[in-house]
Amino acid sequence: MRKLNKLWLGSIMFLLLFIVSACSSEDSANSDASESSTDDDVFEINIAYNNQPDEPVGILAEKWKELVEEESDGRIKFNLYPSGQLGAEQDVIEQARMGNNVITLGGYGFLMNYVPDAGILDAPYIVESFDDFHYLTTTDWFEEIKSDLRDENIELLIPDVAYGERHLMTNEKVLTPEDLKGKKIRVPDTQIAIETFEAIGASPTPTPLNDLYTSLQQGLVVGAENPLPVLQGVQAQEVSKNLSLTGHQRFVLAWMGGADYIDSLPDDIIEILMDTGIEARDYGEEVLEEQTEEILTEFEEEGVEVHEVDASLFKESVKDVYDQFPEWTPGLYDTLQDLLENR
Repeated sequence: MRKLNKLWLGSIMFLLLFIVSACSSEDSANSDASESSTDDDVFEINIAYNNQPDEPVGILAEKWKELVEEESDGRIKFNLYPSGQLGAEQDVIEQARMGNNVITLGGYGFLMNYVPDAGILDAPYIVESFDDFHYLTTTDWFEEIKSDLRDENIELLIPDVAYGERHLMTNEKVLTPEDLKGKKIRVPDTQIAIETFEAIGASPTPTPLNDLYTSLQQGLVVGAENPLPVLQGVQAQEVSKNLSLTGHQRFVLAWMGGADYIDSLPDDIIEILMDTGIEARDYGEEVLEEQTEEILTEFEEEGVEVHEVDASLFKESVKDVYDQFPEWTPGLYDTLQDLLENR
């Protein structure tokens, strides 16, 4: 009887070992299969931006789609959603943070909601050229910004997309800040934009870009500010016939996604996204320069009066804006100016 019990116990142990071994082998096989299957997987990514398809940003996005799908041999598929189809800028950033397969184009004024110091890149007259922006994104200071955003589940893929130099288009002629006193000017819904135009003396009115034309028609606002291709994209020149070349911002945006989602992609897919994104960025900047020159001429042909202004008057009026954000690191403006002067 004792011998039978030993045989019975031995059989049970053998059976348990067999089951554990089989499960382990199956898990290993599944893992190996998962790793090897990435060569055949198609990674479908939604690309969201608020601009019209024929604006420089839209043309850039089309170029990125072409480059990325060709370079990946079809392993990456871009679905383009222009004109705010996936929602307002802040809403899509939140979609990305929640883990959706979306890459969106966003401004640093919105990223300020997660990392306050990021907002300085949207400040008026902060740089003199887009090359200054490109340089700033290579500094240790910016690496800290990127790291802090990553902690908020935001990954910056291409951080320095030139959006354009922002000017002012209004119903009535504007030559000085005094001409804007109390006037409702459409601005993006960021604290930086609101503080900037309050400092100038206007009444900043956050409005979705897609609603700008109707707002101008109905008199809800009497002007707007944006790069020329964006103003033309929403046909603002059909209503407002005065363009003041204030150049109050040289504006850059960032292509970004959820950090967890980006980390879930294979390394070679991320590399292709980055390499082709930089190439598309450079292409888009060339398109921006060409379109800006052409549109200025087209505006004049459509009866828009173009006014050269003394930009120093506007710059003087906004000098206190840098002190309006107690959440910024003390001396942040000076930090950036030191970086630019000592590069």
